[in-house]
Amino acid sequence: MIYALLPVWQADFGLNFGALAVLRGLYAGAMATLQLPAGRLARALGTRATLALGTLLAALGYAAAGMSGTLFGLCVALALSGAGSSTQHPLASGAVSRAYGSDARGPLSIYNFAGDLGKSALPAAISVMITIMPWRHALWAMSGLGVLVAAVIALFLPSPALAPRAQPRASHRAAGSARAGFWLLFAIGVLDTAVRMGLLTFLPFLLKAKGISQPMMGTAFALVFMGGAAGKFLCGWLGARLGVCGTVFATEGGTAALIVALIALPLAPALAVLPVLGMMLNGTSSVLYGTVPELTPLENTERAFALFYTGTIASGALSPVAYGVLGDRIGAQGATIATAATALAIVPLVVALRPRLPGAPKRRS
Repeated sequence: MIYALLPVWQADFGLNFGALAVLRGLYAGAMATLQLPAGRLARALGTRATLALGTLLAALGYAAAGMSGTLFGLCVALALSGAGSSTQHPLASGAVSRAYGSDARGPLSIYNFAGDLGKSALPAAISVMITIMPWRHALWAMSGLGVLVAAVIALFLPSPALAPRAQPRASHRAAGSARAGFWLLFAIGVLDTAVRMGLLTFLPFLLKAKGISQPMMGTAFALVFMGGAAGKFLCGWLGARLGVCGTVFATEGGTAALIVALIALPLAPALAVLPVLGMMLNGTSSVLYGTVPELTPLENTERAFALFYTGTIASGALSPVAYGVLGDRIGAQGATIATAATALAIVPLVVALRPRLPGAPKRRS
């Protein structure tokens, strides 16, 4: 929803690309910073209570954003909402991983797919709402929805039964290879997030330059996120059957090619490209999330997810700022091309990760 509101906030507060990226970064930065503390809080309060309280805080942050009359108030509200959102990724992913054990890759893909269904519906909804009411009122309505979801979590979220992952005791050498593999996976996740967040920051301005209307802007984001939802579901399945590395090669190469196509095409074909681009943008993340448990001991699952999400969400906070500053210097199109170059930079990291994955053939000494 923040992406759909960026042009509105630009008009209300007279902001440049860098300042808009800072707004987005405040939310993502608070969410990234508090991932690990959220895990510690869950050990004290329980997963269900922590998730419910976090969701409530996120919803109240959006309500406060709707009440704010100044840029400073908006910044504080977004940081508050990001703090509440910090509970969701590591705790929910850890719960799914513990419940399904060695079969968690598919359920984790479904979990991420479900999240993108919300990302498809809510930007479209708020884009329509701000055409018939002030954006502050639209945020209050969305905040009410968040409060309802928090209540559902508090009342109905089950405590998953533990399904231990079948893992033989690893040698020190194998454990060291798994740790190195995790950090390579971490770096790939950071760069992949930078590509996604950088492109989404500039997407409304690229489409606006092509003549898109404000109601269609929300539809455009819905197309991206619908494609992203399908990409998370499909690529999680492909990763389990065709391999992590081959899937990531395909998604990152496809992302770079489609970003260039998006810049070059007029509005109608550019809109047609958006669902496929969304598949490529979000499909990689599904494969990466499903690989985290494979490189991590069972007892460290939540911590590993917290570390991984901290890195990717911090990238989501900082990379739009970097791309925004670059956009102020070379324009939105030039900065968008830089996101395509970042996608291609992932390829050598995937090559280095391949021999460190479980089941990869070992080099003979």
